[in-house]
Amino acid sequence: MGTEQLSALAAVPAGLIGLVAGSFAGVVVDRVPAGGSVIRPPSHCDACGTPLRASDNIPVVSYLALRGRCHHCRARIPLRVLMTELVTAGVFVLLAFRLPTLWALPAYCVLAAGLVALSAIDLDVRRLPTPVVYWTGAIGAAGLVLASAGSGRWTALASAAIGGAACFAVFFAIFFAVPKGMGFGDVRLATLCGVFLGWLGLRLVPLGILLGFVVAGLPAIALVVLGRATRKSQLPFGPFLAAGTLVGVCFGPAILHALPLF
Repeated sequence: MGTEQLSALAAVPAGLIGLVAGSFAGVVVDRVPAGGSVIRPPSHCDACGTPLRASDNIPVVSYLALRGRCHHCRARIPLRVLMTELVTAGVFVLLAFRLPTLWALPAYCVLAAGLVALSAIDLDVRRLPTPVVYWTGAIGAAGLVLASAGSGRWTALASAAIGGAACFAVFFAIFFAVPKGMGFGDVRLATLCGVFLGWLGLRLVPLGILLGFVVAGLPAIALVVLGRATRKSQLPFGPFLAAGTLVGVCFGPAILHALPLF
């Protein structure tokens, strides 16, 4: 069976697992910023406190069946819940097709779920919780070791370490020079992104980070032009860094082939 057939075969379970991972990411988004546990109490309606039924916890299906409302009090369920599940599943499927080896799929799915959760939190409360970054990094790094063992790409671990160290150094320098322009959470997140970009190739590290700045610049310019922000306004950088990283992971080699930037 060829690589394309294997990727297509892996895409279906990846998408299903992505729906479940997206549902868990939604719990992380709701609870971690407030210092709550992602395990206890069990899932419940935030409006009335009624525990969710098993049928209410089916990703996407339950949201559509309930028409986006609690089955007990009919309070509206945030659209973010549905979007988090769909985006996570979509990225999981994309990774199944775009990664150079399926051995790396579990590690990069962990990264994707963590980046989705961190992006949603940063957009909501302007924070990148340290526990989410560290747990994503720890579990993902273990996955990278397994991927290196399965694919024989042991030198990729060294590239990952170099990528992470380089991103830490650059972003820490920016944080030190312009402390009001970037939070230390961005430094941690950039380090995480550098590790995963580096495992795929050191040339993807500057590309992924550059894409993050480019993606961030577009809405910033639009907001300034529309008069809804000034040059001193602060935008959460986490979602843009996450987007640049995922684009670099999925399409970086193709971009570098078409535009040999580095």
